[in-house]
Amino acid sequence: MSLFSNHAATGAALAATTLLLTSSCSQSRHAPEERYVLVATNTKLAYWQAAAKGLSEAAARLGIKAEMVGPETYSPSEEHDAFRKAVAAKPSGIMVSVADPQLLTDDINSAIAAGIPVITMDSDAPASKRLFFVGTNNYQAGVMGGHTLVQKLGRKGNVIVFTIPAQSNLTERIRGYHDAIANTDIKIVRTVDMKGDAALAFDEMTELIEKSKVQVDAFVCTEATAAAQVAEVLDRKKLTGKTIIAMDTDDETLKWIEKGAIAATIGQKPYTMAYYGLHLLDDLHHAGPKTLDGDWTRSLESQVPAGVDTGSSLIDQSNVGLLRKPGK
Repeated sequence: MSLFSNHAATGAALAATTLLLTSSCSQSRHAPEERYVLVATNTKLAYWQAAAKGLSEAAARLGIKAEMVGPETYSPSEEHDAFRKAVAAKPSGIMVSVADPQLLTDDINSAIAAGIPVITMDSDAPASKRLFFVGTNNYQAGVMGGHTLVQKLGRKGNVIVFTIPAQSNLTERIRGYHDAIANTDIKIVRTVDMKGDAALAFDEMTELIEKSKVQVDAFVCTEATAAAQVAEVLDRKKLTGKTIIAMDTDDETLKWIEKGAIAATIGQKPYTMAYYGLHLLDDLHHAGPKTLDGDWTRSLESQVPAGVDTGSSLIDQSNVGLLRKPGK
């Protein structure tokens, strides 16, 4: 699979947004007080730094103000506080990566009721009144990882999954994995909630290796921080022949792929999510629906798309060099 290939749905989803995008945006339509906010969590991760770059470059191109806010570590409660603070400031629009839908759904609905356009990015809150989701088709990303797992294991083996159960995007990825391995003898024997904490992932992995009485053949990591920790523990314990399927393209994950310790990772496009997300928010502010509180899912004349799939790709030793920078 080409590093730069996207799902077929990507082109159609992006095409559906062209009515929202204006190709000739100029500063003349923007008031000085306009400001857009991206709310995330774990903002120091390379993933979110890429998103911040996309946000910044889109803002510069449009001639508007935009900023990313949220906790530097994984903290749904602190993200909740950041979202509420953003709403209170009455911005022109909000993008949010939802760590815990139960915490944020009511506040997203309140923002929509107040006339503030809200779209979700990276991780969704599908039960909320957010206008639409921009990001990876996470179910298909899970299917992609699952097919790789089946190939690497020869259709049989025991697997441990590292994930964060509260996040809807990770739940969708696991659903994809389950469907991909459904007709095989591969079994998920344990799921570890590593809470977005690399140190916790390392400790949990160490304990699993030292105390597990079950033969484990593979490890699936549905988010960015766990895979490198899993690989590090296996390396220290001098355990070989294990398959690791990762998520995202942080530097440590790519290094372990080059060493052969991680079999593959699923690459996403956080830069693209933020870049196009801001364009969409800007157009929603200026030329969006007269009312934001509509049933856009069922409407046959919806003025907004159901979602925008920004694409994903499989990265392994055959193409990891395309992502690496000199000196890394």
